[in-house]
This record gives sequence, structure tokens and C-alpha cells, in this order.
Amino acid sequence: MTLAETDLLEDPDCRPATAPSPVRPAVRERGGARDIVVPIPADFRLASGEKLRQPDIVGRLHGRAGAPLVVVAGGISAGRFVHRTETNGLGWWSGAVSVRGPIDLSRFQVLAVDFAPNAERWGAERPETPVTITTHDQARLLALVLNHLEIQRVAAFVGCSYGGMIALAFAELYPDWADQLIVVSAAHRAHPQATAWRGIQRRILQFAVAAGRPEEGVALARELAMTTYRTAEEFDSRFESAAPAAVGGAYPVCQYLTARGQAYRTHTTPARWLSMSDSLDRHSVTPEAVKTPVTLVGFTSDRLVPIDDIRELAARLPTLWRFVEAPSLYGHDAFLKEDAFVGDILRAAFKDIKA
Repeated sequence: MTLAETDLLEDPDCRPATAPSPVRPAVRERGGARDIVVPIPADFRLASGEKLRQPDIVGRLHGRAGAPLVVVAGGISAGRFVHRTETNGLGWWSGAVSVRGPIDLSRFQVLAVDFAPNAERWGAERPETPVTITTHDQARLLALVLNHLEIQRVAAFVGCSYGGMIALAFAELYPDWADQLIVVSAAHRAHPQATAWRGIQRRILQFAVAAGRPEEGVALARELAMTTYRTAEEFDSRFESAAPAAVGGAYPVCQYLTARGQAYRTHTTPARWLSMSDSLDRHSVTPEAVKTPVTLVGFTSDRLVPIDDIRELAARLPTLWRFVEAPSLYGHDAFLKEDAFVGDILRAAFKDIKA
């Protein structure tokens, strides 16, 4: 792979580093990792003024206890299970997080959280309407977990896609908490074309909910989303253009998309999809306010986060450590597919972190 390379406000809800919260997190030991269940304070409000209807935020610690802490956050479908040995093969970023991997679990402790709103935590009070939540809100919820764990310093915050947006928002809110950011496939704003695609997805889902067919709406919205994650070149290489026998039949690429939509239809609720999709489009960070050193990675084939937006972010960051841009067949999903390339960048970013 060729590449081009160039080497807030204080929130009273979440931080004082010198005064840890008196409320201890609930901890469940399981399979070498542990879940951290942190109550959300009764007076916690989102930027919109709304209150989350879930009682707590759930994180998961992987790796060596007491080691330097690395926060890892991914796309809107990601969560606290990042390592495959902890989830029987279902870790969402096992290509990067593993023993002796780029984010080495024998060297670091990794924290990942389930983004809010979390359908698992709604229980009997699952809302029928979405909640207006921002990337800064997600950063404040992460701060609750860090405070409950009494984490004074984060060695690195690695954020990809939506997680990269949260990393930037976290650094804007808490400039002294993380030693460095590694931001992959994310920028300081949502691009209008990406908002247009996601807006169509939301309207499809709202139409399906109104028709009493919510799961079908989730599946169709996911189908459309899949067309934006990858590139035209990949679709051309994977699918034939053979026409079905009659009108209304499925073309090969449509069969693939239908299968992906059906597999996803019970993965989330319509309310959560609408909340997370809107949160992507509501994202806005002032690059000049991010004082934490940043390693920034973008892919020239990414249509959801165009490389020009990432170049602008790089130009405006006051403490840019490194900016890497590269082509990829996989578009926005490159951070999940280009394991060797992304792994080399992570190893370089982590080489000077001392236990």
C-alpha cells in the first residue's frame, strides 16, 4: 500500500481528577476480562436537556490489570467487546486488540464502553422515541467510567469512525486527561453528503415503524448503509451484473445487501438507530480546541468521511503528531479491514509508552 505521510469547558459532572467519585463501580468477573457497571447520576442531563432512560453505563476492561490504560472506541455498532477471545470470536476489533497485537493486551489494559442509548440497559422502560445525544455526551459518559475507576491518566484514546469523533470531543472537553489520540476515519464534523445518506436511512426506518414493521425498517436502513461503507471498486470486483429472470427479482449485489440487512434487523432497536445516526450528524468539534497530541489516519476512498475533511482537521489541529492518508479498496470500513496498515500506525504510536 502506498501512502502520503506528514510527520471546553471543564464539565462539573465528570472530572475532578483529584477527587474520585465515592460511588464504587459494580464489577463482574468473566473470562479474563471484567465488566464495569457505573450508575449514571440522577442529575445527569444530555446537552439537549434530556435524561437517559438507562440506569448505568457499562464498560469492559481487557488485558493486564494495572498496565497503562488505552481507551478504544469504534463505529456506532461497536461496543465493549473488542477482543475475540472474550466473546467467542465476536470481538469487533480483534485484528488490533489482542495479546502481542498492535494494542497488546500483555502490555496494556484496554477499556471500551457500550455507547448510549444502550438497549440492553433499558429493560422494561425501553423508550419508544429516540434520544438526542451528542459525541460530547458520549465523552461525558466515558468520563463517568474513568472517574469511577479512579483513572488519572489515559495513555492513549484510539477512536475509529464514531469512536474517533468521541475521541476528539473527549479531548476538547478534557484536554489533560489523555496523553495522545489516535483518530482513524473521523473528522471534526459530519459531511453533508454523509448526512444526506443517513437522513434517507432514518426516514426509511421512521416510515417502517409507522407501518408497524420496525424490523424490516432496520434491515432496509442497514442495506442502504452498507452501500456507503465500501467502495464502487470493491462492489465491481465482488458482484456480477447478471440480471434476474424477471422484473422484481434480485440482482447478485441485492442478494448480498438483503442478507446483511436481515442479519442486522434484530441487532438494534429503531429508537437506538435513530439516536446514533442523528448523533453522527450532530457531531461538531473545534479542531483548534484539541490540545492533546493527535495521530490522524484517513483513507482516500472513504465517502462517509472524505479525505478533504480529514486534511482540513490535520491543518487546524495545534498538536498534530502525525497524519497518514492511504488508498484502500474498503472505503470507510478500511480501519476494520486493513489490519497490517493500521497495526503499523498503532505500534508506532505506542512504542514509547512505558509500563
